[in-house]
Amino acid sequence: MAESKVWLVTGSSTGFGKKLVEALLKTNAKVVATARKPEALAAEFKDSLDKLLILKLDVTKKADRENVLAETLKHYGRIDVLVNNAGFGLVGALEEVNEAEVRDLFETNVFGLIFLTNEAMPHLRKHKSGFILNMSSIAGIDASSGFSIYNASKFAVEGLSEALAHESAHLGVKTYIIEPGPFRTDFAGRSLKYSKEIVDYEKTVGEKRRMFKEIEGSQPGDPEKAAWAMIDLVENPVPALRIPMGKVAWDRITKKLERIGNDLKITKELAFGCDYLD
Repeated sequence: MAESKVWLVTGSSTGFGKKLVEALLKTNAKVVATARKPEALAAEFKDSLDKLLILKLDVTKKADRENVLAETLKHYGRIDVLVNNAGFGLVGALEEVNEAEVRDLFETNVFGLIFLTNEAMPHLRKHKSGFILNMSSIAGIDASSGFSIYNASKFAVEGLSEALAHESAHLGVKTYIIEPGPFRTDFAGRSLKYSKEIVDYEKTVGEKRRMFKEIEGSQPGDPEKAAWAMIDLVENPVPALRIPMGKVAWDRITKKLERIGNDLKITKELAFGCDYLD
């Protein structure tokens, strides 16, 4: 039997993180579950405390990140799978959001992910093996009104992950970009924040605000199935970087690629005309 892998999961108290921890506890994996409020995790998984390591982690805090890595190595001796799941959403037109909201979102969704991955890489590189699962979103490849800042954060995760895959594949480190569509998590609930409203954006952003409030609890994606899919990606790796999850995500990405293809056809002459003639 293959040696059980050590999984480090950020944002384990809600959404995909919670479902992934629940699924991993049904396998022989060694699990490190992290959250800003570890006491809530301890209460949630009170019947499984002998099967996992619960640690406090605010990904925006360097001391927290360093402690989590140190405690994981002390407890298990290695890290095999890093799941960068911590994050939240923000609804609002670009003009509606304020600087603090933008910085808070990027600190968690982008910078926290970057620095934790940066700090974990030496341990993955040492063993010449490992997996990094970066939670993006359909919003990381197909932008929509009212999501400009969240789109920007997930587009950043996509670009970072694509480069990381090129940089570290030869070291045995496999990177996946997880791109869920609408799933029945609490993303549209407590994991989603709203900016102030400017009446001129009612037509383009007001609909998005209402949509999220209406779809909560009725999204087509099953987060438990997504959790098991992520486990399978590690146990049975596939030669893909981007992993759409749910039919909505697959369909939107397909349509986005068609639009890009159309743009390329329209602009080919313009593009070639920008080069030196020689």
